[in-house]
Amino acid sequence: MEVKVLAFGAVREIVGAGLLVVQLPSSCTAGNLIEQLNEIYPALTKLSSFSISINGVYALPANNIAVGDEVAIIPPVSGG
Repeated sequence: MEVKVLAFGAVREIVGAGLLVVQLPSSCTAGNLIEQLNEIYPALTKLSSFSISINGVYALPANNIAVGDEVAIIPPVSGG
């Protein structure tokens, strides 16, 4: 299945775009997406962490991704 993935901050800089189109198996989880993105963009592994959101909700690695879901990569944030 084809999934559109939004990228922000440091993640956007690493992947070179604010929107990615990623081909995923029909049965895919947020954890599977993270693994695939780390393979395609090895520099992502240098980030201290990043999160995935599905339809505006932070996802756990076991959460499924379905066709039409809004998926975003949230980079590590800091501030005060």
